[in-house]
Amino acid sequence: MKIAFFDTKPYDRIWFQPLSEEYGFTIKFYEYKLNTETAVFAKGFDVVCVFVNDPATAEVIDLLHQYGVGLLALRCSGYNQVDLKAAQGKIPIVRVPSYSPTAIAEHAIALLLAVNRKIHRAYTRTRDNNFNINGLMGTDLRGKTIGVAGTGRIGQLFAEIAAGFGMRVLAYDPYPNPAVPGEYVGLDTLLSQSDILSLHCPLTRDTHHMIRADSIAKMKDGVLIINTSRGALIDTEALLDGLKSKKIGGAGLDVYEEEEHYFFEDLSDQIIDDDELARLLSFPNVIVTSHQAFFTREAMEAIARVTLDNIREYADGKPLTNEVTLKDK
Repeated sequence: MKIAFFDTKPYDRIWFQPLSEEYGFTIKFYEYKLNTETAVFAKGFDVVCVFVNDPATAEVIDLLHQYGVGLLALRCSGYNQVDLKAAQGKIPIVRVPSYSPTAIAEHAIALLLAVNRKIHRAYTRTRDNNFNINGLMGTDLRGKTIGVAGTGRIGQLFAEIAAGFGMRVLAYDPYPNPAVPGEYVGLDTLLSQSDILSLHCPLTRDTHHMIRADSIAKMKDGVLIINTSRGALIDTEALLDGLKSKKIGGAGLDVYEEEEHYFFEDLSDQIIDDDELARLLSFPNVIVTSHQAFFTREAMEAIARVTLDNIREYADGKPLTNEVTLKDK
């Protein structure tokens, strides 16, 4: 198998290079993202491997099909960046449905603790020898109500940690998970009763902008919002309005709905021209991390192994265990 590997970062090579040799595959690493201009570099390859912000649009899918690519392997769980309708009957799509739910759940808790106790602001102050604690007051988490929207494996683990903190857990999911410690309620109840809301939903037509102006209006004053799932679960403009009005007391965001132009890149010598992202970064009660919730040693090894296992199934002509089809959209 010859694999064209797009959007390569140094940490990708660390895991994929030695494992690809173990599997007997040949990988050509490209640093640029897959798009209509770079798709030509996939010509002559059996498989294209992409990450979460590589837009596999209908035009890109058609180009890959023309170039003889037989499989598009996503080294991520999300697939909202793929035009599944265009891929149907042309190129099968496989993904990594689960790699380290623990990593993401723990990062969500880290964001919650940091936002609540202003750890980011305290760190900046003490680096400047400023040991004043005015403005850094948080609140006890024990006894607070935390709403968990989406209770797959990540949401379940997050709820377990929150319960261990002595928090009251409310959960919302169309498909309840009996292993979740807490009470399942409707979305409106979740929004109105939660002191903290953490999102762990996939991005679908139904969940797009599930947090918007009218849903924020139903929330408690001073609510904290955590999102380690997909950026477009939140209407950024509505979030900004909620922060500005102080309806929202703080936010910890590992994702952003227009992140593909910024996240995973070093733009420290440039001006951010996305006004909404720039505004988010200006709020002292907002922490933005660069889609790093998944980023642990255990997760990276699991991503590499499952991705290569998916490709092995294709190479051997076996059913594709982790195939994504139009019915999954």
